[in-house]
Amino acid sequence: MAETGDGKKEEADYKRLHSFPLIRHTDMPEEMRVETMELCVTACEKFATNNESAAKMIKETMDKKFGSSWHVVIGEGFGFEVTHEVKNLLYMFFGGSLAVCVWKCS
Repeated sequence: MAETGDGKKEEADYKRLHSFPLIRHTDMPEEMRVETMELCVTACEKFATNNESAAKMIKETMDKKFGSSWHVVIGEGFGFEVTHEVKNLLYMFFGGSLAVCVWKCS
């Protein structure tokens, strides 16, 4: 039983240490990257228990701000291969193991 409590404490410490956004890959211009990253963090914090709502918020905001055809995937433990417009891809981690991929294709 003691190990279960220690495991939860280690997981909480890990999430606290990794609560900042970590960009894994992007080809966005600096200004767009910063805005998109802040939007992703806001959506993931606002809808911490509902990734679908967070993805919908990000997609709708990106469509309004940067034109339509944005796609968003939020989750843990997934892989992807996407075709996207140049300078319109962001792949980041937030809150430990939560991954966010945002890209545009028309």
